[in-house]
Amino acid sequence: AGAAAEARFISSAKGKGLFATKNIRKGETVFVERPVVSSQFLWNALYNYRACDHCLRALETAEENAQRLLGKSSLVLPHPEQCSIRKDLHQQCPRCQVMYCSAECRQAALEQYHQVLCLGPSRDDPTHPLNKLQEAWRNMHYPPETSSIMLMARMVATVKQAKDKEWWIKAFSQFCNKTANEEEEIVHKLLGDKFKGQLELLRLLFTEALYDEHLSRWFTPEGFRSLFALVGTNGQGIGTSSLSQWVHACDALDLPMLQREELDAFIDQLYKDIEK
Repeated sequence: AGAAAEARFISSAKGKGLFATKNIRKGETVFVERPVVSSQFLWNALYNYRACDHCLRALETAEENAQRLLGKSSLVLPHPEQCSIRKDLHQQCPRCQVMYCSAECRQAALEQYHQVLCLGPSRDDPTHPLNKLQEAWRNMHYPPETSSIMLMARMVATVKQAKDKEWWIKAFSQFCNKTANEEEEIVHKLLGDKFKGQLELLRLLFTEALYDEHLSRWFTPEGFRSLFALVGTNGQGIGTSSLSQWVHACDALDLPMLQREELDAFIDQLYKDIEK
């Protein structure tokens, strides 16, 4: 069977769209792809939601996820075998201690961008240019978050590390672009009424942390605005939750009626308690 959907170019204004090539059943996986770059939301990371620094897969178990959300360390989830998190596979960068879900993700990050962005012993140094950039972003873009300045940082780092820099620059340029007025609207949505002053501050901090002559246009006021709008237009927020994956796995269990009712009641009450 062929793919359930395919990407097609729509227009320069809309970019590419995803079109079904056949009838799609409920629950069917339409397609799977790896992002060009990804990054955890900065407030999300500050609130100690542990995720792989490369693929964003949850690093905490379903039970740890529920305990954190409830503020209840004594909580025990039934059917722990339904949790898919494999802590024995987790690895960290030996220099800056950021965590990955696997050796494959650690290596992929190292080969694509992490050599440039690794903070080493300066991870907790507030005066490091990258930390200053992230702190400025958090002070401008409060939850609920819709983007991250670190997506742009990883784009720059990817080009800086690449042997074929032009290939990556061309790849990023293929994403949907906007007019100057549309770019301002997007930046305004992300940063609010003070966006022009905030955008310039971000540009200066971004330049201090990451300037590269191959990408000099991205560091000009116009180029930085375009890069910012490109991420705002093409970026996609995703949620990764080991708890929701555990619930989904529990839903698929073949249990006697009484056990099924007890488990469903437990899960319903768990979500109610989390929402309080």
